[in-house]
Amino acid sequence: MLWPRLARNLASRPLTERVAAADEAVAQALAERLRAASRARLGRSLAVRQVDAGSCNGCELEIHMLSGVVYDLERYGLSIVASPRHADVLLVTGPVTRNLAQALAATHAATPDPKWVVALGDCAADGGVFKGSAAVVGGVADVVPVDLLIPGCPPPPARILEGLLALLEAEAEG
Repeated sequence: MLWPRLARNLASRPLTERVAAADEAVAQALAERLRAASRARLGRSLAVRQVDAGSCNGCELEIHMLSGVVYDLERYGLSIVASPRHADVLLVTGPVTRNLAQALAATHAATPDPKWVVALGDCAADGGVFKGSAAVVGGVADVVPVDLLIPGCPPPPARILEGLLALLEAEAEG
């Protein structure tokens, strides 16, 4: 019974929905503005350290899209770095779990000033669907100070770019 089913599945088309095409012109305009704002504010490109505080990985998938062919942050000089010591922005996803609260605080302490913390997604805001769980401390602001919240479950890549841009532009005005 397994082999006929396997053969039928291999010969048939996949049952997936078409992905909505991203507006490349909007993505490019956002990324250009973000590059200009980071150069004006920091004198260099913006370095982002992504921190998973206990998420379901939905937000991480959208962050990875920023490195893909449509958004390609590297071409604008924006980079996702491996160490908090090289970061300007901590992009924190997920509700903060009890197991990761201390690690998040240590990562925040290791990031040099000036630094910004961005809570990405509904779970990072207040625990989201995991709020009230015994394993969850709460949102990112319950552990470290938050400079910007980007809502969504998960927020799309364009909204992440808009949020980073708003953060830099607000800091430049203030």
